[in-house]
Amino acid sequence: MKKMQRRAAALVLAFALALGGGKAAALDNGASPPPMAEAAEMPVASGTKTEKNGKATIDYSNTSDGYVMVQFTASTDKRLKVQVTKTTTYTYDLTPKTWTTFPFSEGDGTYKVTVFENTSGTKYATVLSASIKVTLSDEFAPFLRPNQYVDYSVAEDAVAKAAELMGELDADADTLQKVGKVYDFVVKNLTYDKQKASDVTAGKLTGYLPVLDDVLEAGTGICFDYASLMAGMLRSQGIPCKLVVGYAGKTYHAWISVWTEEAGWVEGAIYFDGTTWHRMDPTFASSGKGSATIMKFIGDGKNYTEKYLY
Repeated sequence: MKKMQRRAAALVLAFALALGGGKAAALDNGASPPPMAEAAEMPVASGTKTEKNGKATIDYSNTSDGYVMVQFTASTDKRLKVQVTKTTTYTYDLTPKTWTTFPFSEGDGTYKVTVFENTSGTKYATVLSASIKVTLSDEFAPFLRPNQYVDYSVAEDAVAKAAELMGELDADADTLQKVGKVYDFVVKNLTYDKQKASDVTAGKLTGYLPVLDDVLEAGTGICFDYASLMAGMLRSQGIPCKLVVGYAGKTYHAWISVWTEEAGWVEGAIYFDGTTWHRMDPTFASSGKGSATIMKFIGDGKNYTEKYLY
């Protein structure tokens, strides 16, 4: 049965629409497929379009590639935040003296990017703000490049492992087989870290962000680690992938969605139990092996509510 699950991971997405295992959207308006065999260019603060002052810089030189970069240039020991808003407000932590990449997850339109500095307690003051009109080169741009939540730009080992896995496939392997290969690896090699999950819930790991090579080396992680590692590995191989944060039932959770040439965007990756198609959440699929309750939960799309896309 498990062997069938692994083999089916390479086939499931092509049949997601027909069998109702997940929501898939056809490629919009005849858009050209992304360069599946090529990794996207790394984000760069080109300096051609900026908003800046004595404390911070917002670089929006490459908005068509789906991202903005921010650096707090002044020295500070205060907490820093960045908000990126179109219809949804995304709030991020910011480390001073370092360029950080944030995606334009909501596609074309006008975004407001604001840098905040803590003044006291939970109060923050605006340091810098910019209104940025975004027209993406294509719909895949934000979901191919690294960003703060899926930072494969500094994940040499994870990227190398993804390339190694792709090398084990036939030269004519399609996207579905590549997705299945990475999925199988993550599920087999990571175990759920209950202590870290408890620490995050208790507020002991405030602002936690996955470091992909650390997760790979440890072989353990929470849902955020699973989804970020898989998304980073897939993106590094030119496969568009969304890291989705939302609710699995009443629990705040993370999962992934992928794009394939066969089915377009599949909003929630899928797995197969040998009989039925299911939503393939990499955390539950790994930690819930053998649990009929967990597997049934994965398969019910109504249990998942998207909140943020990265």
